[in-house]
Amino acid sequence: MSRNKSNRFMPLWLALSVVLGIFIGSFFANRFSGNRLSIINSGSNKLNDLLNIVDDQYVDTVNVGDLVEKAMPTILKELDPHSVYITQKDVQQANDDLKGSFFGVGIEFTIRKDTIHVQNVISNGPSERAGLLAGDKIVEIDGEAFVGKDVTNEEAMHRLKGDKDTKVEVGVMRGNEKKIRRYTIMRGEIPMKSVTAVYMLDRKTGYIKIKNFGDKTYPELLISLVRLSQEGFENLVIDLRGNRGGYLGSAVQMANEFLSRGKLIVYTEGRRSQRQEYRSDGRGSYQKIPLVVLIDEESASASEIFAGAIQDNDRGTIIGRRSFGKGLVQQPISLHDGSMIRLTIARYYSPSGRCIQRPYTSGDDRSYEEDLIHRYQHGEFFSQDSIKHEGPEFHTSNGRVVYGGGGITPDIFVGEDTTGVTSYYKEASMTGLILQFAYEYVDDNRPQLSKYKTKKELLAYLKKLNTVELFASYAEKNGLKRRNLMIQKSHALLERYINSRLIYNVLDEEAWTEYLNDDDPAIKETLRVFNNGESFPQPPAEKE
Repeated sequence: MSRNKSNRFMPLWLALSVVLGIFIGSFFANRFSGNRLSIINSGSNKLNDLLNIVDDQYVDTVNVGDLVEKAMPTILKELDPHSVYITQKDVQQANDDLKGSFFGVGIEFTIRKDTIHVQNVISNGPSERAGLLAGDKIVEIDGEAFVGKDVTNEEAMHRLKGDKDTKVEVGVMRGNEKKIRRYTIMRGEIPMKSVTAVYMLDRKTGYIKIKNFGDKTYPELLISLVRLSQEGFENLVIDLRGNRGGYLGSAVQMANEFLSRGKLIVYTEGRRSQRQEYRSDGRGSYQKIPLVVLIDEESASASEIFAGAIQDNDRGTIIGRRSFGKGLVQQPISLHDGSMIRLTIARYYSPSGRCIQRPYTSGDDRSYEEDLIHRYQHGEFFSQDSIKHEGPEFHTSNGRVVYGGGGITPDIFVGEDTTGVTSYYKEASMTGLILQFAYEYVDDNRPQLSKYKTKKELLAYLKKLNTVELFASYAEKNGLKRRNLMIQKSHALLERYINSRLIYNVLDEEAWTEYLNDDDPAIKETLRVFNNGESFPQPPAEKE
């Protein structure tokens, strides 16, 4: 065959090769992947068919969009407890919780009797500049009455938040005044702090309380450490109790500050996510300071990453109670209508190789949702012997045994103190009566209480009031029968809870934390550990 004839048939051969390649590729793809694409398409078509049939033939008019909205959470819930669907209207709130700031008016509020009550006004924020005061009741927003059943947290935040430099007009009732005061507020950036308390527990020990892991957690930590350095701290406590987690990256940054170069902090791995390791770079400024991390049953996710990294590298001592047990990594995925899903794509593992995630069968597993209740009922909050470890043993850098399969178990267990707990105390706290009393008392006595600017001054005043007696009278009027013997037995617990909420409402979260820490058993154990030089865990003794 001549060269020219060969060139003339070349396009035909190429075309045949492409067709043959497609045929062979489709054959093997369908044969060995289980025709996955066809399965997905058939499932999608089946759902579409169902929606079309319902829309076309159902006896009543149906909003198909609402059906889809209700179906989305159910579908994701079949996967695991932490894959979730977030509606378009809730996306901003979900992101604001961790972004470190949002645009709004700068108040903390509570809703009582279908009305917004201003609990605190953020210092130098938009509302303070406009003239709002703690204790004001917001009854109008942008010229429309805003009281009654429509007043919910979600709707209030929707109306008060907005773009930067936009205006909102609020009408407020102040004290016993009958006339509405109206204020125009220019919305601005409102910081949301991750670090809520920084102070010295004693002359050597610095304390940092971290509420969550957001965008600005690491910078806030560094600022807090500088502040403590100026006060000469030699030991450090990082309190992660009640911290439900947040961004993995923030936890990694924090752990890096305390670990020497090359230490594994955490790694993630999933079916479609290759193993990704996060290691310390050796640039941390606090690699040798004695360290204690406090955790409890509400410490989850990023809190467990940090605590696990410190524990597995034998860098510090973990004190408290077993953590929550969330070891699944979610990836946010935006949908075309502005809604979002957070889909679990991997598990995270501590340096020793343990997955902290506690067992589940699906996201609809009630036993998973009620696990903390079961732990409480089984006595785990009170006795270390009640902790049930599932899964194999793992070992820290020094060879100490640690466990996976359900949270971080502390090196030193500190149970809840049940001394003085009575049915009266349980009802007073669990029904919200103490919170209600504290708010109303502060609201009714704000001029007097606002004179006290420090925890010490305010506490001295509260001691004179006999706040337990004031509460008991209030509670009796609101349906909780007075039980004098129980009140006497629970007096210390009641006083602590009541005064803590009064301090929170009058002062701030740092003063509230400091007051609760004054007689906290975990704090006392922490100081003992530092005083005895036990903050660096030692390897187990060798067997002879």
